[in-house]
Amino acid sequence: MELSTWIAFFAAAWAISLSPGAGAVAAMSAGLNHGFRRGYVMTLGLVAGIWTQILVVGIGLGALIAASSLAFTVVKWGGVAYLVWLGIKQWRAPAAPMVAADGEAVAVSPRELFVRGWIVNALNPKGTVFLLAVVPQFLNVGQPLLPQYAVIALTLAFTDLVVMAGYTALAARVLRTLKAPGHIKAMNRAFGALFVAAGTLLAFFKRA
Repeated sequence: MELSTWIAFFAAAWAISLSPGAGAVAAMSAGLNHGFRRGYVMTLGLVAGIWTQILVVGIGLGALIAASSLAFTVVKWGGVAYLVWLGIKQWRAPAAPMVAADGEAVAVSPRELFVRGWIVNALNPKGTVFLLAVVPQFLNVGQPLLPQYAVIALTLAFTDLVVMAGYTALAARVLRTLKAPGHIKAMNRAFGALFVAAGTLLAFFKRA
């Protein structure tokens, strides 16, 4: 990949990462509920989900999903169901203190947070179609594609790691001020509603 092409993609990657969506909601929810250090594990899962999408696009399955109504529908509604499930779970979460008495985040399996992040991005056909539309603009078909896909994957990972760190840290700082059960309940419902909203938007997403 030429340097000028990479710079253009690097700029596009920032726009992709900064745009609000299910990934941003997941990162903020993790930071809010588990603090920065533990919540940031969610971002690693989100990045793994992006890499899964790139792998899917790179080996051609993305084209199949975009072309096949059945494959697209299955992946789409799987993503919708998961986001709505996360929203309902967050909405119904008890108004319990989000940090323990010693100031440490309530223990939650890092593996579970990682898997949640991966599912949010991996089961998103909107991301597949988006990558199918954007990535080819930056590929030189006259050169080996594998190194180019690797550069794209690493670039998206870098921007997402930085941006989601910001989202997670912002939510984690808010966490310190949430002591009253009413505040905690309100935030749980706010993030629950955002997850359901993200799932609803995905439900209405159609292929171009």
